[in-house]
Amino acid sequence: MTPSAQGSRIAGKLGLTDRIFAGPRSRKLHSAVEAGLKRVDVALERELRSSDALADTTSRYLYEAGGKRIRPVLALLTAQLGEGATDRVIDGATALEMTHLGSLYHDDVMDAADKRRGVPSAHEVWGNSVAILTGDLLFSRASQIMARHGDRAIQLQADTFERLVLGQMHETVGPQEGDDRVAFYLQVLSDKTGSLIAAAAQAGVIFSNGPEEFQQPMVTFGEKAGVAFQLLDDVIDLSADPDETGKVPGTDLRAGVPTMPYLVLSERTDASARALRDRIDEGVARIADGADAGILDDALTELRDHEATQATLDLAHAWSNEAVQALDPLPDGPVREALSRFAQAVADRSS
Repeated sequence: MTPSAQGSRIAGKLGLTDRIFAGPRSRKLHSAVEAGLKRVDVALERELRSSDALADTTSRYLYEAGGKRIRPVLALLTAQLGEGATDRVIDGATALEMTHLGSLYHDDVMDAADKRRGVPSAHEVWGNSVAILTGDLLFSRASQIMARHGDRAIQLQADTFERLVLGQMHETVGPQEGDDRVAFYLQVLSDKTGSLIAAAAQAGVIFSNGPEEFQQPMVTFGEKAGVAFQLLDDVIDLSADPDETGKVPGTDLRAGVPTMPYLVLSERTDASARALRDRIDEGVARIADGADAGILDDALTELRDHEATQATLDLAHAWSNEAVQALDPLPDGPVREALSRFAQAVADRSS
């Protein structure tokens, strides 16, 4: 697929044309972001190439499988608060998308995920070691891109990478005794997902020489929208269409990763909620011992229809609304409107 064709597909996937860029004031903005996305895809294609045959193949594997390009979209949107899609903005968006891609290689190893973006995960193709090293390679290349633009860019990349690692560490170890499990989980989401989306939103302002007073609102916006995005993923995970997402329903829970619907269910004290939680716990334990993952099908269908999942959906919309509120310091106009619609689309998407 050519970068230009991919850019159009990305827009359709997120509903950018129909929702985020709705209205006559947004037509010029939509054209600018679409043009920027094409440049980012050209840059990604270039930066992911390697003279080493194995590295070239593994590095481009997940990129070529597709993706929504959420982080570049955000960077290109917020860049319109400054000088627009400068070369520095394109580099920043490219580096942050490569950082995201690198994290996916690692996440799939940690979660023992069979598929990613509709294709076998990298560790299923080349093994854990190569998948981890590919992620490391992408992180290093992203850092090289940021290093071209001075200390501020390097600091942004380093701070974001630190939070990604801490989020994964905390998710792996889990909450400690006395920790609020829901608050702990929300912090993990903020570190693993929100930090990178916030970095993209902030990078657009920084690299376009936008007003400094817009940077913190963009950080807050990105953090909130990122958590909303991940909470919706938890809901979608329970009703995933394998043909659409490449994942079977309940992939995370089957792998023993507690998601928000399960955590909300665990806080319920009624007998039916306790019984469902126990069935899920027993099924996860049996899967860990080698049982077929299908033993959880009925329990996960029940969880999908449980009020705990509706409560997670409501929470996602609450975080999305807080993201919109973070935009208050921005001037009225198409950029603010598009960012607001972006946050709302993140919490309303179906896949």
